[in-house]
Amino acid sequence: MLTCDRYPVRRLPFAEVSEEDLAFFERIIPGRVSTDPCELKLGNVDWLKMVRGCSKVLLRPKTTEEVSQILRYCNKRNLAVNPQGGNTGMVGGSVPVFDEIILSTALMNQVISFDTMAGILVCQAGCILEQLNQYVEERDFIMPLDLGAKGSCHIGGNVATNAGGLRFLRYGSLHGTVLGLEVVLADGLVLDCLTSLRKDNTGYDLKQLFIGSEGTLGVITAVSILCPRKPKAVNLAFLGCPGFAEVLKTFSTCKGMLGEILSAYEFMDNKCMQLVENHLRLSNPVKENPFYVLIETSGSNAGHDEEKLTNFLEQVMSSGLVTDGTVATDNTKIKMLWALRERITEALSRDGYVYKYDISLPMEKLYDIVLDIRSRLGQSAKSVVGYGHLGDGNLHLNVTANSYSSSLLKAIEPYVYEWTARHHGSISAEHGLGFKKKDFIGYSKTQEAILLMQQIKGTLDPKGILNPYKTLPSSSS
Repeated sequence: MLTCDRYPVRRLPFAEVSEEDLAFFERIIPGRVSTDPCELKLGNVDWLKMVRGCSKVLLRPKTTEEVSQILRYCNKRNLAVNPQGGNTGMVGGSVPVFDEIILSTALMNQVISFDTMAGILVCQAGCILEQLNQYVEERDFIMPLDLGAKGSCHIGGNVATNAGGLRFLRYGSLHGTVLGLEVVLADGLVLDCLTSLRKDNTGYDLKQLFIGSEGTLGVITAVSILCPRKPKAVNLAFLGCPGFAEVLKTFSTCKGMLGEILSAYEFMDNKCMQLVENHLRLSNPVKENPFYVLIETSGSNAGHDEEKLTNFLEQVMSSGLVTDGTVATDNTKIKMLWALRERITEALSRDGYVYKYDISLPMEKLYDIVLDIRSRLGQSAKSVVGYGHLGDGNLHLNVTANSYSSSLLKAIEPYVYEWTARHHGSISAEHGLGFKKKDFIGYSKTQEAILLMQQIKGTLDPKGILNPYKTLPSSSS
């Protein structure tokens, strides 16, 4: 079903693509203009198959200048544009709602430079995260973010959505690790803020506007990002906990005893484990528990790290916080254990239609909402699960059903957002707002803040051609 048929959204008065428009695009990017329905099907549907547009044109520029010419022309013609990276988003922000032109960054995939002294990577926006990580690993560095979708997501899309991921606890937000951006504005103006300086305190830090803007303020074409050194020693512990209180106490103990070598602390409930076992045939490496935690350490001294991890494990096992566990130091077993956490999304998609919520809450409240929603929905839901980045206070709450149900959706929304706001959380921790959550922004932001966002959008994109129907409430589009 098309998004415009499932949701109450009205097409704005943008122009429709004509034969003259196609001819212009073909002159700018010859051989890279597609009207093939098969290719467009992939670009029109998000990977979760929850939202579906009806674009008739896919453009694949290779250079910033080509993007600039395309946007200048589209702005003049009042043609709406949907910027698209790897199309791995969770909130319908990366696909058209109606017939917006899809502007793909897939061919903008070149590394521009890498400073091996400072660890600063400069690359085009269409570079795939996993390939970038391989590139910098060969030079003894790693990317500061890691996601389950790393094999297909683009770095430009990561920045545009301010993606968090598995390394956030250690290396922080992209607002800190991104040093510079090159962005093409709606009128085709190229904004060159592609600095590679760690410190640059001259005027407003304009790049921050575009980090997390979801393609609504400009199209990111190049990124400068700070990469940490590759750790010489990595350990992974997969542990079973008897309750969520023990998950929290284990984290507190973990921070105190592992300190500077702690690089990830993830949790998942037993229903998640059952899904990855049943749908993906993965094996639980420890005995069954209500909760599981995955703890990663990374440092420069294997002996030092092993000693700290051993002392920590002895402490949590002897105190009853952990009932069972396994530790991995070799890459094969590390990948096997990470797969249990990283592939939960895949397992959920095989369980049925998925209602996905990505929220931040105070840690002590993090799992309460899962229990509340599970009780509220009862038999109307197939599965209600909770997992996520506990070290960041980020919960992924997922509800599955055999098929889409408007009555089930009404039972979840806006209740889940009201619950989150009541407990001083955020309705979007790392996935963004996209199309699905834009009208709920008021649960996390004040009206004054929303108005200022709308004014910024109006200043940078007065015709509203960039990723319309996304991020901001409908009245701003």
